[in-house]
Amino acid sequence: MTTQLPTFIKNTGCFSSYLAYVNSQPLLSEKQERALFLDYQKHDDLTAAQQIILSHLRFVAHIARSYKGYGLPIEDLVQEGSIGLMKSVKKFSLDFGVRFSSFAVHYIKAEIQEFVIRNWRLVKSATTKAKRKLFYNLRRLKSSTGWLADKERVEIADQLGVSEQDINDMQTQMYQSDILINSSPDNAEEGPSFNIDNLLEDKSESFTTILVQEDFNNKALSKVRTIVDSLDDRSKDIVVNRWLSPETKPHKFFSDKYAVSNERIRQIEEKALLKIKQKMQEFYT
Repeated sequence: MTTQLPTFIKNTGCFSSYLAYVNSQPLLSEKQERALFLDYQKHDDLTAAQQIILSHLRFVAHIARSYKGYGLPIEDLVQEGSIGLMKSVKKFSLDFGVRFSSFAVHYIKAEIQEFVIRNWRLVKSATTKAKRKLFYNLRRLKSSTGWLADKERVEIADQLGVSEQDINDMQTQMYQSDILINSSPDNAEEGPSFNIDNLLEDKSESFTTILVQEDFNNKALSKVRTIVDSLDDRSKDIVVNRWLSPETKPHKFFSDKYAVSNERIRQIEEKALLKIKQKMQEFYT
């Protein structure tokens, strides 16, 4: 599946023109998105698929910006993310019960991360699945910006399934200065210049991302309430007033109300929560 861009973008190769174009594409409402997927999946309408892709290219560009810190060309990151977007169109189903963006984000990030692993010089050694996981998660798991303490290093190694030596090696690579030096014809006489902008991660959150997350959260909450409504009256009463009410009631309140022990109320609550958890796992998968 390919997406045709306007002639002026293909001819100029100007990335700013590309961004202007994708940002001009209208966002799809949930109803429009559903109708297009029905046309594509039931009638093999490639025009519908193309419209879905075009409306989500701005989403790809936003995700790609969060990987600028690896020093790779943003154009390449967007291109890889677009491949993930097109793959997700083929695999998406309306039966998932979520907006397409919530589903596609995982494929977009997967393609970009694979591209980073293949091309960024500091992670050429991240050849195993465990080491790749370490590369993408080490900064997040560290409690500080300094070197890891022995206890912290042991805990992270156990959590990610890598050796302590792997962590030490990755820390060394990450702390090495990795400045991009760009020489351009415009300033060749002045010597090389440092393009610090290419090292900075864009941490801003786009309006599209916010809408996607809100949509997913609302659907998840709606699913929880549907499951709660399917419980028996006593279990529903306990769960609602223990977990979904602004003013939670203690176990003793229900023990007195239903004339049973606190332990019995705890057992009923635990059983109901387990049922909700199992149903929600089906929803997420």
